Amino acid sequence: MSAVVVAMLTYRRPRDLAVAVPAFLAEARLHGGSVLIVDNDPDASARDYVTGLGEPDVRYVHEPRPGIAAGRNRALDEMSDELLVFVDDDERPVDGWLKALLDCRTATGAAVVVGAVVSEFEVPPPDWVVAGGFFDRRRLPTGTSVDVAATNNLLLDMARVGPTGTRFDEAFGLSGGSDTLFSRTLVRHGLAMVWCDEAVVIDMVPATRMTREWVLARARRSGNSASRAELELATSTGTQLGVRGRYVARGLVRIAGGSVRIVLGALRRQDVTQLTGRRNVQRGRGMISGALGHVVYEYKRPSSTAA
Repeated sequence: MSAVVVAMLTYRRPRDLAVAVPAFLAEARLHGGSVLIVDNDPDASARDYVTGLGEPDVRYVHEPRPGIAAGRNRALDEMSDELLVFVDDDERPVDGWLKALLDCRTATGAAVVVGAVVSEFEVPPPDWVVAGGFFDRRRLPTGTSVDVAATNNLLLDMARVGPTGTRFDEAFGLSGGSDTLFSRTLVRHGLAMVWCDEAVVIDMVPATRMTREWVLARARRSGNSASRAELELATSTGTQLGVRGRYVARGLVRIAGGSVRIVLGALRRQDVTQLTGRRNVQRGRGMISGALGHVVYEYKRPSSTAA
């Protein structure tokens, strides 16, 4: 069996790192694996903590180029034929998480396995967050074929992924969406990608994200990166024109539907219905702006770069 490496990107989250590293290391060790920390802080702020652990199964590398895509590419560069598992530094694995990923890979023969992410909240969430399900994520039956994935719980068989030459597009490093483009490109190369619903990591949602403004901004960025990724996958000018047209049309439909929800929510005095409508409008706006070549940036740093 190939060696297993759990790769965790981090940027100035010392408290999260102090919890996530031991948790993922414990899972990795059960399968003879190790943890790779990719520090995307130009100041290498995680170095002292990671090296101070004195753990032979935890390795530290520094990637000073800003952007999550650069950090992900650095993780790829550190691999050969291992099984690489991407996770985030604000996540926690449930017991048996890695075993479920590995078992699913063995059972399906897939080159890429996508695990489930479940949100938990740092503080009790407002009623509107729960009622609207704004932090709920998709769940699918294990073995379901998928054509797109994030990198917050993703296993890659590098013996098969590496030869495709697929990289994370660093033009998406400041905006998000590089994982969408990366995973869709792997599928286009003919690699099988399947869902594993038993491989669960917990995403810790901080209080700062439990705002209407954050929900709306994320919707706009998601729509924007989706249309931009589709444009990048287009292989000709004609295909690109078709993509632009489809996403403009889809965006207009979302805006229209969302506007109806806003009006209904106002008439019925239903705050969650109104917010759902506003979120649909923002996602539609993002789709249209991406189709027209505009980039929405989400992961801003103080220096106008991104994590």
